[in-house]
Amino acid sequence: MKKVFFKTFGCRTNIYDTQVMIENLKDFEITEHEADADIVVVNSCTVTNGADTGVRSYINHASKLGKKVILAGCGAMSKGESLFSQQKVFGVLGHSEKRSINTLLHNATPFFEIGDLTSLDETIVHEYTGKTKAFIKIQEGCNFRCSYCIIPYVRGNARSQDEQKIIEQVEKLALNGYGEFVLTGTNIGSYGKDKSSSLGKLVQRLGAIRGVRRIRLGSIEPVQIDESFREILNEPWLERHLHVALQHTSEAMLKLMRRRNSVTQDLELFSELSEKGFALGTDFITGHPGESEAIWEEAYAMLEKFPLTHIHAFTYSKRDGTPSSTMKPEIKGDVAKARHQHIETLIAQKNRAFREKNSTTPLDVLVEESKENHFVGYDQFFNKVIIQSQRDLLKEWVRLEQYDIMQEANYAHF
Repeated sequence: MKKVFFKTFGCRTNIYDTQVMIENLKDFEITEHEADADIVVVNSCTVTNGADTGVRSYINHASKLGKKVILAGCGAMSKGESLFSQQKVFGVLGHSEKRSINTLLHNATPFFEIGDLTSLDETIVHEYTGKTKAFIKIQEGCNFRCSYCIIPYVRGNARSQDEQKIIEQVEKLALNGYGEFVLTGTNIGSYGKDKSSSLGKLVQRLGAIRGVRRIRLGSIEPVQIDESFREILNEPWLERHLHVALQHTSEAMLKLMRRRNSVTQDLELFSELSEKGFALGTDFITGHPGESEAIWEEAYAMLEKFPLTHIHAFTYSKRDGTPSSTMKPEIKGDVAKARHQHIETLIAQKNRAFREKNSTTPLDVLVEESKENHFVGYDQFFNKVIIQSQRDLLKEWVRLEQYDIMQEANYAHF
């Protein structure tokens, strides 16, 4: 039986998509060791030029090892045709073709099956190979058209998964011992808009399932936090961390980026959530065309006012075919990187201040990794915790009453 190795790049949605492909493989053996594989499936990301470069580099690496390389994921939609025509990959597998992977991997000749951007996964995932928590894709695609973003062109328009199918999946995974569930998708806050429902209503039903201990949400937009969402904010199973995508804190930049949020309302929302005890993360792009020094200084001063604890900051990456790709003036790379570093430093300080403010709060930690002399997990605020213990804590839940707060993480003995 031939062995297949999956290399997954990018977001949590790709982690889910990899598991869907694994569930549909019946005639092949899955290996977690690249060296043992006959076939390598690359579940790719294309959100930035850096992501594309990383995928291409890995494909070259796998090919040199003599592996048969199959390209899947968002990169299959954006770069698949060129890589296939250059014979860099043996096959290309679009999002809608994941369920056909078992048949396609039997092909003796190269294949290009890109599929469509309207389908939803029918596969029910029962387990996650090598994972301590379960990822649940609740929707696919995005109806936003932010000027810098290529993702709607490779994932399609927003469409919601059937609610009963999501519930069935969570029930089965909970029975298999998973207690933490991460809801993911291209734009999860749009869930239910095509089904007369909402993200808040869905999560309320999931929280009632026996065995569900913690629900973590992927990125949501400020405009998507409605009354049904506010109704779940005090639920004990909801992680006390929310990731709400800002992208910038200058009104001028938000307009250029074709965003739907406004800085004033964003600050009010973040203050409201902070007062309820949430740790708060966001996305921020530095170096987008038009980000003058004056705009940057205004944005940074505003960012200082936000009660943030986590950041996914990245420098602008031009994606061909997007409106931002033709905008002027462009910002020099070293300037964008310097601004990125300023933001990272600021939020690291804010994160530590948050942890010190909450230093008497017990931490509920799901232990995810075992290192040589310690364990690593994440608490209800999505902060890293490093634990020293003589017990085998991997995949266990532990409550920590006492711990030390350090810059990079919290430390504890158990």
